[in-house]
Amino acid sequence: MTGSVNQKGEIQAIGGVNQKIEGFYACCTHKGITGSQGVIIPQSNVRDLMLKHEVIQAVEQGKFHIWAVANINEGITLLTDMPAGERQHDGTYPEGSINALVDAKLKSLAEGLKKFGADDENDKDTKRKKQ
Repeated sequence: MTGSVNQKGEIQAIGGVNQKIEGFYACCTHKGITGSQGVIIPQSNVRDLMLKHEVIQAVEQGKFHIWAVANINEGITLLTDMPAGERQHDGTYPEGSINALVDAKLKSLAEGLKKFGADDENDKDTKRKKQ
């Protein structure tokens, strides 16, 4: 996987997509093709593909894969084999989705920081009273 994501979660186009795919394919053939190797590329680069015949053949035979994604949620789903989960009208994510797990972890971290800050303030108040 190569490239970047914009603030809306959209996967941005990359340069040298053919060379990057062919280079990784060459590494895979050198190490041994397993049938599970492949690349994730931006959907916007699909129209730029002009790959060597051997790479196209490997893809057609299921020995190598090229996955194209338009946004980060598609990439998350592909990499984790779990639904990313779209934000619902109430601001939550569907239970069991990656985004729901991330949201829960962020809330837990925020609560921990809030508690840490409150404990720190209580410690300062205690020290002031002792002085």
